[in-house]
Amino acid sequence: MNPRRKSRLTIILFVLIGVTIASSLVLYALRQNIDLFYTPSEVVNGKNNDPNAIPQVGQRIRVGGMVVEGSVHRDPKSLKVTFNVDDIGPEITVEYEGILPDLFREGQGIVVQGVLKEPTLLVASEVLAKHDENYVPPDLSEKLESVHKGAGVTQKDMHGESERDRAAKMLNTEANTQKEGSK
Repeated sequence: MNPRRKSRLTIILFVLIGVTIASSLVLYALRQNIDLFYTPSEVVNGKNNDPNAIPQVGQRIRVGGMVVEGSVHRDPKSLKVTFNVDDIGPEITVEYEGILPDLFREGQGIVVQGVLKEPTLLVASEVLAKHDENYVPPDLSEKLESVHKGAGVTQKDMHGESERDRAAKMLNTEANTQKEGSK
């Protein structure tokens, strides 16, 4: 092999080894923070019920879960709100000062980002409300409704059940009834 090619090959080999080692070290250092968010159960019990994987007080984390029914308390003199978030296990309390998203309500899925002040108290700096794939913004819903009313489309039609669907369902029910009656 040509000495020039040999030196280029060794340089490329060392660069590749260096990049591999650097990326391995970065991934190793971030292994605990790669997850998008903790659930309330993981905040209390640790990831995979490992007590060594519990987030530390003062750590900045994201927590995702459901807002507990009846737990939302608003301060009438400020924008401060406290509420509980849970999954299938224990609850954690969230304190937030600011304007909540329009989709925020009890029983709704949310993701909060903030600092853990106590093992079950998170002071949030950001609250994100989740929605399902059927969500339509209120303004768009009103516009769609006004446009579709002129065409004879009802609210039920826009949410999955049209006159055609109801007629097909009725025909299937009648056909099944006739089959059972003839037996």
